Order: sequence, then structure tokens, then C-alpha cells
Amino acid sequence: MRRPIIFSEEQIAERVKAVAHEIATGPFVPHLATPILVGAYVFAADLLRALANEGISIPTEFLWLRSYTGRSSGKAVKVLIPPNENFQGKNVLLIDGVLDGGHTISKARELVMEYGAAQVTSVVVVDKLRADALEKANFACFTGCNEFIVGYGMDDSGNDRALPYIAKAL
Repeated sequence: MRRPIIFSEEQIAERVKAVAHEIATGPFVPHLATPILVGAYVFAADLLRALANEGISIPTEFLWLRSYTGRSSGKAVKVLIPPNENFQGKNVLLIDGVLDGGHTISKARELVMEYGAAQVTSVVVVDKLRADALEKANFACFTGCNEFIVGYGMDDSGNDRALPYIAKAL
């Protein structure tokens, strides 16, 4: 069953390229890319290739955090794979799929700073711009989408993560 498309493959590709250019030409120089698993892995792969095309090729260290159970995002964030010593003194580019309540990005920022990161900047595919969010992304491909979304790495209880576009979950 085809989900109602919110952002097409073409729109996503355009925005990823544009955001990579914004990062590459901005004052923040990333030393380490840190995708937050599992929702960011598709975006991270595309973004890191786009950054390489902009002349920024950086190592990657993953964090695995879990804040969703089904369609509910909780305030408690479970750490499945924490940072390591490779964060010490680095400018870290946190990469995530969607910023909803901001609990995951906030926890990730806290963790990498505890492991000695020099500076942390965040980039997401979708920042919902919720008024009650703990954080706002430094960079976002899209903003203000209030739907529960799937595809492009994001899922609905494990389903629809591999869709090449972002769609409304049914």
C-alpha cells in the first residue's frame, strides 16, 4: 500500500545537497559525524556523501538511542550504544531523522559532551518545530511537518523504514 507522500525522493535529494552546502560553508567545522541509530542511517549516508562532494570527508561514530515505543515518543531515552573516546576534543555533527520532542537530540548532545566533545551541532531530516521541544536542530532539510512520518529511515513500529520518500504513516 502506497503511503501519502509528504516529501518526494527528488525533494529530499535537493534538500540534502543544500543542507550539506550550508554546513560546508558555515562557521562550524565538523570533525566527526554521529548518526543516531536507527532512524538516521539513510539520511546520514546521503548527507555524508553530499558533504564529501563539498570537500568535507569526516569519520563516523554511531550512537544508538531509543526513545520511541510504537508511535509514542517518551521522555526517557534508552542508550543502547554510547559514545566512546573518539569524541574527545572533536566538533561533533549529530545526525538524526526527525526532531519531535527533542529528547533524543538532547540526550545525544549531553552524552557526547560528557565524552569530551568540543562542540556539538545537530542536523535532521525533519524538525517538527514543536513549541514544547527541548531543542531545535541547527540544520534541517524540512521543518514544521506535524504528521507521524515514515520512510527515509524512519519507521512505524519497524515498518516502512526503507521507503525512498517520506510519507504519512497510516
